[in-house]
Amino acid sequence: MVRWRSGTVTAVRRRWAGAAELDVELPDGVRMRALAYPALVGEPEPGDRVLLNAGALLMGLGTGGYALVVALPDRLPPDPPQAGDNRDAGHLVKARYTPLQPILLGVDEEASPHHDRLAAADSVDGMPVVTADLHSALPAILAGVRADAPDARVAYVLTDGGALPAWFSRTLAGLAGHLAGTVSVGQAFGGDLEASTLHSGLLAARHVLGADLAIVAQGPGNLGTGTRWGFSGVAVGEAVNAIATLGGRPVGSLRISNADARPRHRGVSHHSLTAYGRVALAPAELVVPDGLDPGLAAEVAAALTPLADRHRIVTVPAEGLDAALRASPVGLSTMGRGLDADHAYFLAAAAAGRYAAGLLT
Repeated sequence: MVRWRSGTVTAVRRRWAGAAELDVELPDGVRMRALAYPALVGEPEPGDRVLLNAGALLMGLGTGGYALVVALPDRLPPDPPQAGDNRDAGHLVKARYTPLQPILLGVDEEASPHHDRLAAADSVDGMPVVTADLHSALPAILAGVRADAPDARVAYVLTDGGALPAWFSRTLAGLAGHLAGTVSVGQAFGGDLEASTLHSGLLAARHVLGADLAIVAQGPGNLGTGTRWGFSGVAVGEAVNAIATLGGRPVGSLRISNADARPRHRGVSHHSLTAYGRVALAPAELVVPDGLDPGLAAEVAAALTPLADRHRIVTVPAEGLDAALRASPVGLSTMGRGLDADHAYFLAAAAAGRYAAGLLT
């Protein structure tokens, strides 16, 4: 459960869109690095007392090495300016029934200026949508798109398998201006638009953001138990079903690696094989880059053979993708490995982006 700590802010280390990184000193002199979301708890300043949820940090879990600020108890932020007794500013509750549940304007609810457009929407009109099971694939997919379609409008649909606040992602903050916008769906929040479901989020990406192409992936971090089914990214298979239901074109970014020390993630990760091979009931186009190391290429081909009955396996030229990846406006990292340490992973994601871009012509 929650491991509570109380301390005093000694410094605000840095800020990015929606987040502030702090140094906090506890009464016993222990120092902790903490993260605050000002939209939820207010703007922290040195000298503020903060209440922290420190459990994941103390256990060494994947919260980016932070304790999380729950409140500035001695200096609460003011109420939002809108009236609190009606739904004119929205009534979408996310992170529902938790102490920090925000109330937001849903893109398709009655108070939204987009309500009428989305009330009638039932298709994404053949829009290509790239699915990936890790947030780290986002900039690599985008690099692949930009390599061949630099002017395409690309939307990111943030699902709720990892970090719920979009603000946690420094990658997303660094991609500001490179995306048409972010739609946070399900329990996730903090995007440019808020949607209650992946389906409504995909429709918003197409009809509100005007996206030519979308990328669906969970936020930073994920939940995994080392088992076939115990991984939040398995929801990629459900995303394929949603895209197909709405008349989109699902393009699967495969998690390919010859650098991961865990055998279940070498070649094609077992998570990709489960998501696309067992969960996805609709067909998708699964992308493999050419030019892989021959041994890795053989491993990948063998792993994907059982999926070929349902999906189309496509090989995409990799020429120019390395340069596109190196030109990414944000750093590339997955599981602590950068581009050169796990080149195949990022190349596979970029190839999926390139393939999706090719569907726009």
